[in-house]
Amino acid sequence: MSEPKNFESPKPEPVRYNFSQIEKKWQEFWDENKTFRAMEDPKFPKDKRYYVLDMFPYPSGAGLHVGHPEGYTATDILARYKRMKGFNVLHPMGWDAFGLPAEQYAVKTGVHPAITTKDNIDNFRRQLKMLGFSYDWDREVDTTNPKYFKWTQWIFLQLHKKGLAYIAEVPVNWCPELGTVLANEEVPEQVEKGFTVIRKPMRQWMLKITAYADRLLEDLNILDWPESIKEMQRNWIGKSEGAEIFFSLKNSDEKIKVFTTRPDTIFGATYLVLAPEHLLADRITTDKQKPVVEKYRRETSLKSDMERTELAKEKSGVWTGACAINPASGEEIPIWIADYVLVSYGTGAIMAVPAHDTRDFEFARKFDLEIRVVIQPEGEAPLDSKTMTEAHSHIGVMVNSKNFNGIKSNEEKGFKNPAILAVVESLEKQGVASRTIHYKLRDWLFSRQRYWGEPFPLIHRQDGTIETVDEKYLPLTLPTVESYKPAGTGESPLASIAEWVNTADQSGKPALRETNTMPQWAGSCWYYLRYCDPHNDAVFCDPKKESYWMPVDMYVGGGEHAVLHLLYARFWHKVLFDLKLVNTPEPFMKLVNQGIILGEDSQKMSKSRGNVVNPDQIIEKYGADSIRLYEMFMGPLTQTKPWNTNGVEGVYRFLQRVWRLYTDEQGNLSGKIQDVDPSIELMRVLHKTIRKITDDIESLSFNTAISQMMIFVNELTPIEIRPRKIVEPFILLLAPFAPHLAEEIWAILGHTKSLAYQAFPEYDTALTVDDEVTIVLQVNGKLRDKLQLKKGTDKSITEQMAKEKVASWIQGKEILKVVFVPDKLVNIVVKG
Repeated sequence: MSEPKNFESPKPEPVRYNFSQIEKKWQEFWDENKTFRAMEDPKFPKDKRYYVLDMFPYPSGAGLHVGHPEGYTATDILARYKRMKGFNVLHPMGWDAFGLPAEQYAVKTGVHPAITTKDNIDNFRRQLKMLGFSYDWDREVDTTNPKYFKWTQWIFLQLHKKGLAYIAEVPVNWCPELGTVLANEEVPEQVEKGFTVIRKPMRQWMLKITAYADRLLEDLNILDWPESIKEMQRNWIGKSEGAEIFFSLKNSDEKIKVFTTRPDTIFGATYLVLAPEHLLADRITTDKQKPVVEKYRRETSLKSDMERTELAKEKSGVWTGACAINPASGEEIPIWIADYVLVSYGTGAIMAVPAHDTRDFEFARKFDLEIRVVIQPEGEAPLDSKTMTEAHSHIGVMVNSKNFNGIKSNEEKGFKNPAILAVVESLEKQGVASRTIHYKLRDWLFSRQRYWGEPFPLIHRQDGTIETVDEKYLPLTLPTVESYKPAGTGESPLASIAEWVNTADQSGKPALRETNTMPQWAGSCWYYLRYCDPHNDAVFCDPKKESYWMPVDMYVGGGEHAVLHLLYARFWHKVLFDLKLVNTPEPFMKLVNQGIILGEDSQKMSKSRGNVVNPDQIIEKYGADSIRLYEMFMGPLTQTKPWNTNGVEGVYRFLQRVWRLYTDEQGNLSGKIQDVDPSIELMRVLHKTIRKITDDIESLSFNTAISQMMIFVNELTPIEIRPRKIVEPFILLLAPFAPHLAEEIWAILGHTKSLAYQAFPEYDTALTVDDEVTIVLQVNGKLRDKLQLKKGTDKSITEQMAKEKVASWIQGKEILKVVFVPDKLVNIVVKG
């Protein structure tokens, strides 16, 4: 909101602490008065605008469990605090509502996904409002609303125009029972449910995210994100400097191209491995080996990439019957097929160096293949390939490598490593290698064979070319269907709706609509921008509003989105930046991942385990302020911790003590609260509390802030006369954490305006520093006593008092020296 409004607060009810009445009253008040509505007020300079964002939820039929509000409570505390600190705050909420679960439910029940999605959203919204979060509900977005996905489709068209969208035949995770392609991260969940997932080539829409790989890597350096998350993104992108090396086939003109980051180990390459899908696999396999190779390839097609590359899995593979020539050593080496090599990474073929690569070592041990040491560690016992128990993948000196012996392979990667450079230069002179850069990152598979997703605004002409739907006809909406079940042929249910599929191109000739739909990721790639201007039908976001709010100052969400959502959103944002549609190269400047709240059995909450705790039940018994406070009090925000309902009881009792601190038995203002000048001791208690809570909110250390509140209440409770100048500021400190109770007590104190925009208390530094300090007294470094003195006491006085205090330990002994640390320590060194 741009500035505080002079709206009248409801008059306090003359009752004891009744959280049900109090919370309902203030939630209605905030709704009716649009207390948290954000406006683009130019009076606020750029450094006084704050965009705090939650990763918006998928509204499942199960509703929220108590783990969900953790991150939402943290951002709400921050949003409320920033408003009170004079910031113009944008704090929105919406729904990532397209997705597979709604479609699966539709297949089972015949209920349209739009109906179940609306019901789920209504329930989620009810629960979030019940928790008192200060969202600007006027900015609510829903990715399934045509007014929203009109602009998802529009952004896709910009990607298409820029040459970043294309069709390709690619191997995918195909689920026959669900009749759709699954993303890698979706596979484990569906396999756990009993569904089959196989690998098969299919026609898919792809987005060229690889064109932005370097920028996605480089710009991680400007982000205030956890280093672990940035490292996960770096590994996912997987930029590797190395060499492509060609291995000739024995008795053939065919060549196998491998990519390696360790060309310095080529003399230890004792076999090659191809991915089962490699195009050469058919051509090089001998007739004798064909049956076992074909059987193995069929078995591999039933596995996901995750299963195939799992480090702990048992290695498997088959020999093709063919051999290659190692270009460095001239030796014949066998060519194998194994599922731990993916056709989608590098060249789909590797030179296997078992002495110096963990997976190759395990494979070689299992199939009794040669292991040859070519890098010896310096200063250690020589490695013996016969007795090695694991691969040596570290640095050392080249051995068994002909004229390269003795060259050190150091910690430098790429061509800064002298051994790597020497080997590659030699292979380049032979014409069998070239320096190159590879990425693990693959182009983004962007289509699904589902009904419940954004339709592609594309038309297939009769001549095989593709035409984009004119932007003026967006949104392209979903047709009504009788069955949501895919045909099982690789087509989505949309393919069976002839009246929708059959259309005309711009020249009037018959044409067909694209029947795949976009993945759920599409709507979540840009939602943070739509919050800036959610009701604009002319553009996806007014440039002035985007410039006013962006970038996001604080983004909070689960670590499960550490790579894909964040990578995809950053990619889309950079495309929009290149098109001059947004003003920042990155969308999210600071990122925090909240920890997981486990069930009371210390296991992840799930229906199957029966350990899910419904927040409705907790709120009914203890109130929203109690659950908010408890979730922040459990421990550091970023840590995983188990739920304990008994812990909510303790926080609830604390809130009751707060209530009693301010009110009498009838719920009116206590007569103990008086307009009297507080003592200096009470002023110190207050200002230490203000400082501690301010610092803790800024660092997101909410658990220790709440501990300080408890200390404050314990200090004030026994006092018969409670100065208003002490107790009134405390309510403002409590407000971001327990807003309902704080608003009610603020009104009881006689205020007629909401405290939402009341200035957050400031502390006086002088009042946060104790007058007295504890001086540690030592004799010959051993603790002997302590001394309470006024801070800053003169050295000579401190030493004299110290000598008197430890007289029995130094009596009759020669004092050699006295070590004095101001306000901390006196150590008397004696002889004898």
